[in-house]
Amino acid sequence: MKNLRKPELVAPAGSLEKLKAAINFGADAVYLGGHEFGLRAGADNFSLPEMEEGLQIAHRAGRRVYVTVNIFAHNCDIDRMPAYLAELNDMGVDGLIVSDPGVLLLAREFSPDLPVTISTQANVTNFQSAEFYRRQGASRLVLARELSIDEIARIRRTVPIEVEVFIHGAMCLSYSGRCWLSQAMTGRSANRGECAHPCRYRYALVEEKRPGQYFPVMEDERGSYVMNSKDLCMISLIPRLIEAGVDAFKIEGRMKSPYYVAAVVKVYREAIDSILEGRPLSIEEWTRELERVATRPFTAGFALGKPEAAQDIEKTAAPRRVLFCGVVKDWDKKNGRILVEQRSPFSTGDHLEYLEPNQPLRTEQLLELYDDELNPIEVARHPQQLVWLTSRCCPTPGTLVGRIVE
Repeated sequence: MKNLRKPELVAPAGSLEKLKAAINFGADAVYLGGHEFGLRAGADNFSLPEMEEGLQIAHRAGRRVYVTVNIFAHNCDIDRMPAYLAELNDMGVDGLIVSDPGVLLLAREFSPDLPVTISTQANVTNFQSAEFYRRQGASRLVLARELSIDEIARIRRTVPIEVEVFIHGAMCLSYSGRCWLSQAMTGRSANRGECAHPCRYRYALVEEKRPGQYFPVMEDERGSYVMNSKDLCMISLIPRLIEAGVDAFKIEGRMKSPYYVAAVVKVYREAIDSILEGRPLSIEEWTRELERVATRPFTAGFALGKPEAAQDIEKTAAPRRVLFCGVVKDWDKKNGRILVEQRSPFSTGDHLEYLEPNQPLRTEQLLELYDDELNPIEVARHPQQLVWLTSRCCPTPGTLVGRIVE
């Protein structure tokens, strides 16, 4: 596969910390949103000064930054959007991601220097739609998740436009995320970035004449009647997607932790490079690493045609998971200690995992823990608390620390 084009690996950046994690672990580009006009209101997102800082970090590393402006806009949004688009143009971000045709028109007028990617929310499922957006000035399409690899390949062969596909992360049971359930149940519109994820709730049946009696939702040979999708994982299909001519691979997860972003990017970076360099593939090992940061079982979705058993009716998770708990800030090599800034509680006796770029995963049990004045403590309880811990692994500053949960 050495003669094939190397696809761009595009990672989520819900905050500056996640942006740095994505870049450090091998992403070619990140996508992020501002405080308005994106579809992830629950992410930290970026102010314009933060966006400029993130852009500088990425460009120093030779990476790219795409900004999401992919809400389905109402009139009030259209009134406020030109000034925002002009600021992004002046800032010099590497491209915009849009889904609304009205926003596309505004982008061409007020961000004339920026390439435009059409979001998966636009539901591009055929080569005629791809040609339509090409004629409107788009340079790339994030194809709908509902396509098979064969369909993706035909679009790429037929239309001279870059295609991007989602390869990993959460999926929506609605068509490419265009859902009204959240609005109907909670008043929070998924199409304006405020999805409450009611598809993930655990549901039961109640018969009107038997109030208070709840019956579990069951699955039979005709299918299941719940909405909780498994997560997408295409690690085993990366070779076929590269052969299909896909220009960019996209990872979902702007609301996930920096540890999640780093772990997933690391695996797919290794996979892409191994394929293109002709090295042996470690599909089973890579899958296990991805499962450690997953919250649901995996499916390949529509990639091989009609998906089978893509619903997670049990809300199951991997038997062994890793939770992000800290970042290494300093290393006292002489005394075998590392200084960690806490991100979630951990305590003596826990088994910790160290995630570093270009290094194998290393684990050890935490035996001794101290506060920043070297007083012994049992638990690191407080957010961003600085603590010292003994370590045989001696990970370098910037290493992400995870707590293994059985």
